[in-house]
Amino acid sequence: MVKVVKSAILNAPVEAVWEVLRDFNGHDRWHPIVAESHIEKGLPVDKVGCVRNFRLAGGENLRELLLTMSDADMAFSYCLLETPVPLLNYVAHVRLLPVTDGDRTFWHWESRFDTPAGREAELQQMVGENVYQGGINAVRAYMGLEEG
Repeated sequence: MVKVVKSAILNAPVEAVWEVLRDFNGHDRWHPIVAESHIEKGLPVDKVGCVRNFRLAGGENLRELLLTMSDADMAFSYCLLETPVPLLNYVAHVRLLPVTDGDRTFWHWESRFDTPAGREAELQQMVGENVYQGGINAVRAYMGLEEG
């Protein structure tokens, strides 16, 4: 099993970052690899069990299921239902914590998944850099933040 962990400090209050991330369907507004996204069956974006169906900039289609959502913990988890990339049994967790020194945000994003034999390092790097680090950098840009 592969584990990917990325974390960052964002120079913004945790509530402001949570407002952006808690929208399970909002990643097409800030992540450069997501071209368009919608929640299936018209469900609310924060309803556990909703499915986001999205297309990447390269044309690939993915579906992800929201497993948990907690405003109290500023955290959510999701899993992949369909993907053209062999990320098997993929489950990810996002958690925000306040950094009181400077009213900043600690963002922790991690996942675990299986891959076909021999592709572990390639897919770990793709998820960690293209998806997670790319997403963290994109949220900073979207919110007009400097690096933490």
